Amino acid sequence: MRVLITGATGLVGNAVTALCLDQNIEVNYLTTSQEKIKTEINYKGFLWNPEMQTIDKRAFDGVDVIIHLAGASIAQRWTDTHKKEIVASRVNTANLLFKTLASIDHTIAKFISASAIGAYPSSYTHYYKEDYPDYNAGFLGEVVEKWEQAADQFAAINIDVVKIRVGVVLAKDGGALQQLIKPIKYYAGAPLGTGEQWQSWIHIADLAGIFVFCIKNKVSGTFNAVAPNAVTNEGLTKVAAKKMGKPLFLPNVPAFALKAALGEMADVVLESQRVSSEHIQNEGYNFQFAYIEEALENLLK
Repeated sequence: MRVLITGATGLVGNAVTALCLDQNIEVNYLTTSQEKIKTEINYKGFLWNPEMQTIDKRAFDGVDVIIHLAGASIAQRWTDTHKKEIVASRVNTANLLFKTLASIDHTIAKFISASAIGAYPSSYTHYYKEDYPDYNAGFLGEVVEKWEQAADQFAAINIDVVKIRVGVVLAKDGGALQQLIKPIKYYAGAPLGTGEQWQSWIHIADLAGIFVFCIKNKVSGTFNAVAPNAVTNEGLTKVAAKKMGKPLFLPNVPAFALKAALGEMADVVLESQRVSSEHIQNEGYNFQFAYIEEALENLLK
């Protein structure tokens, strides 16, 4: 089996690529940089330019599944320019893949797109499953709706579509965990806002595992990629501090201070989404890290 991955050199892409290769799934990947091109039997790079809507069509040779992870980071101040880039980097890349596949003979049977739990409205009480009908009314909801619409179009050319709504990714190198532990290291850690907002998290190993599970199994539709046991922001902060052997003695960082520092991007840490993992578990995926304590023990040891 061979997959084609966009965003293969990012945090999630690196983990998915490594797991694919470990399980004897060959990988093609798309990159905008000639310097990142490698040509090995099981790992081959190809150039594309989403802005110019050009792509090396050899990237699709022998490919069974596309994994679409490309997208500009949301962890950067949301200026009007960057907001446009966040949307375009997800949608225009998917559109280029779709337009190209619609014009060539290919062997691709499945399109797996990253998405995000920012799809769901902020709530302290609701327990969200994939069939919840409404998107978040804020910018994150707008991004996810357009992102998922771009993925859905592949069904029109008889390709199965899987959308994986990713939670807060915890990893050793990069991602949300590094931002969380940085102030804790220097005795400046504190919960954010009320601290009561739900954080539906996932260990990077399980996130990669879910993508590969969807490659290898006959599944389609939308899946939440979150661990079975969400925690509050305060709970996450306390467990991280405990695992690091650091005290927490500062008051919560007030929401107004976060909004002053981060602008609209403060939504990322202040919104609350408690999200269900039942759908992917019912399909047969078994989590390696179901509880935050064991996840942070693994990542912070």
